[in-house]
Amino acid sequence: MSLKRASAAAASAVLLGALATLPASAATKSATAACTIEVGSITAAGNFGGASVTATTPPTAEPSTGAHVFTAGITKASSTWTNTGSGPDGNSTYYGSVILNDTLYDAADHSDPNQPFELKKVGSGWGNFTMVENSFWQQAPGSPVMASARYGLLGGTGVLYRWINSRRETASGFASIKAMALISETKNYDTFLANTRGGALYTIRIPRTSPLKPIVTKVRASTWGSFEALVADQCGTQSTILTAIDKDSGSAYLYAVSHINGTATVIKGLGKVPGTYKDPVYFNSTAEGQPPLNGD
Repeated sequence: MSLKRASAAAASAVLLGALATLPASAATKSATAACTIEVGSITAAGNFGGASVTATTPPTAEPSTGAHVFTAGITKASSTWTNTGSGPDGNSTYYGSVILNDTLYDAADHSDPNQPFELKKVGSGWGNFTMVENSFWQQAPGSPVMASARYGLLGGTGVLYRWINSRRETASGFASIKAMALISETKNYDTFLANTRGGALYTIRIPRTSPLKPIVTKVRASTWGSFEALVADQCGTQSTILTAIDKDSGSAYLYAVSHINGTATVIKGLGKVPGTYKDPVYFNSTAEGQPPLNGD
C-alpha cells in the first residue's frame, strides 16, 4: 500500500500492529512479472483467510489460512492489513483496523508467541459502517513529510467520514455505494474506486484540503453492480490490479486497471479467480516498504 507504517503511529492516532500467518504482498513487482494481489479475508468463524491471486491469464490463486483472532460472526468491516516483515529478532507484525459489532478497533497480531494479540478501542457507534480504511503517504522512507487519514462509510445514509488526527469531516451523497477500494495515496489526495448498486463504477478522489470535498468521476456506467467487495493493489507504477467479489455466487474476478482517466480508463478482464469467495469481510493484505498506491 505505502511506505507503511512504522512511522505512521507518530503521524496519526492510528495504532499499527500485525501478524505473519498470512502472506504479505510481494515486494516490488518486476515489470515483466505477473502482478500478485494478496486478497485477505476474515471468515464467519473469525479466522484470517483469503488467497494470493496472480494476474496470469487465466488468473491463479493460492488459498491461505490464518489464526483464529475474532469471535465468530462479529466482524463487520476491515481496513487494509499490513505486514512489517521480519525484524532483527526474526519476528513480524500484522496490523489493521476492524469493526467488531458496534466498535472500531485498531488491531495488531505478532508472530512472537510472547506478544498477545492487541485490540485498541477507537470508538463506538460503528455498527452501521460498511467501510473503514486507513491511508498513509510518505515522501520517502524515514522522511518527516507524510500524510495520513482514516475513512469510514456509513451505510444507509451514505455519509463519508474522514478523520485526520482528531479532526472529523463528513460528505454526503454516497448512499448508492456498494463497495470501495483504496487505489491512490498521494501528497495531495487519496482516491477510492467504488461500485454502486445500480452497476456503475466511479472514482472518489478526496483532496487532503479542508473542508472535505470529494471529486466523483464515472469510470463505467453499468455491469459492476453484482460485486459486494472490491480489493485493489498497485500493479507497476501507475496501474491497479483489482479483485471484484460476488459473495452471493462465491465468485471473484480479476481485472487490470490502467491509470484512471474517467470513462477512457482501460479495464482488462483477466478472468475468474479459482476458489470460493463467500467470507463476510475482504481486504487488501500488503507489506511495509511498498511504494504508495498510485492508480489515479
